[in-house]
This record gives sequence, structure tokens and C-alpha cells, in this order.
Amino acid sequence: MSTFVLVPGFWLGAWAWDEVAAPLRAAGHTVHAVTLPGLAERACESGEFGLEDHIADLADLLVREDLWDVVLVAHSGACAPAGGIADRMPERIRRVVYLDSGPVVDGGSLYDLWQPDYREAADASVVDGRLPMPPWDFLAAHGASVEGLDEAALARIGARVTPHPAGAYRDRLHLTGAGAALPQALVSCSFPLSQVRALIASGHPWFAGLDGPNWELRELPTGHWPMFSRPADTAAVLAEFAAI
Repeated sequence: MSTFVLVPGFWLGAWAWDEVAAPLRAAGHTVHAVTLPGLAERACESGEFGLEDHIADLADLLVREDLWDVVLVAHSGACAPAGGIADRMPERIRRVVYLDSGPVVDGGSLYDLWQPDYREAADASVVDGRLPMPPWDFLAAHGASVEGLDEAALARIGARVTPHPAGAYRDRLHLTGAGAALPQALVSCSFPLSQVRALIASGHPWFAGLDGPNWELRELPTGHWPMFSRPADTAAVLAEFAAI
């Protein structure tokens, strides 16, 4: 059986993985669902946390729980801290799985990837160093599909999200390359896998190397939040990666 560390994307806490963690645990896997500093039950009044704090928190988890041979799963914006800890502690990681996400390049930040109007709206919305979650329709218009989620589901999720520390997406990720050779995977959900392959073929710097022998590419068609829209299928895909 495998050990999973599940890291949620922006505005979410460990609670986001409940319906994915349950079938994995039922199958005998060990699952550590993460709430990063400044979010959910670890929220505070200021957004004093940055990317390095999130990486350090994952490092603390691995050491505190003595975790080895970890399948590290990064949803959406969790790609930056997950990539950071895979670079810092590659010896503890078996595989990194990017769920509707992808690796961040050395010196890059998530802020770099946002469209200008998204950056402008985010900058105007930050309060005390934290970014509230934008309306669902705004997110959907900027590529974060809500496919598979009805109004009731959106309301339930929206009631539990918390503002995200701005430093976590503004800070640049610095890598040594130590984790580059780890087995890695990308699961595309809200964008077709053909689009990923086209970006790889075009030589896009953020997709360089994803056609390498240590990479697996899969597709799970749904919206940007597969842990809510297709939790059982998400768990099944993760279990498949753990078996490779």
C-alpha cells in the first residue's frame, strides 16, 4: 500500500480531499490531506505566509510523520509548494502527481501565468495580504471550469473556502534540479490532453521535459475541481499511479 500526501489548490484546506481520501484509505493506503499555513482551520487575520512557508510546512510534515516513498499530489496552485518540496526532499518522494496543474519552472511564480486582467483583479482584491476567492463565473471565464458541479455544490464549497496568502502565488520558486528525475505525472481535467501535448511539442518552457521517460500523462475529463466533481474517479487515478 502507498502513502499519499494530498495538497489542495488555492483557497482550500484538507477538507477538500475528504471524498478522495475515503476510498484510498478504504483500499488500505495511508493518506495525509494537507491544510497549508494561512488557510482553512489554519487561517489567520493576515496573509503573512509565503511560498517558502508552504514548502517548509510540507517538509515538517514529511519529517514529523517520518514519511517516505510518498505519492505527492498537487492540485492547481499547490504545484509550487509541491514542486519545491520534491526538489528539497526528493529522497522521500516516489512520484509527484499534478492534478489539473503542472510543474513550476525555476524562478517562476504562479502570478506569471495569470492573464493581465486576472492579475489586475487579484491585486485590487487583496486584503491584509490575502486574496479572497473570486466569483465562480470569473474563475470559469479564466480557465477554471466548474463542470460537474451544480449550484448546491458550488454553494457548499464557497461556504468553506478561505482567502489565500498572496505571497504564496507571488513568490518565485527556486529549484536546484534535485527532483527533476523523479517519476511525475500530469492529470488534465479542465483542459484536453491534446492541448498539453501541443504545448510540449511547441517547446513552451513551462512544459519542457513533460515528454520525458519519467512522465505519465492522463486525462480525467471534468472541471478544475475533480476532487469535488469526480472524487471516486480521482481516487482511482491516483491509486493507479501509486501502483506503477
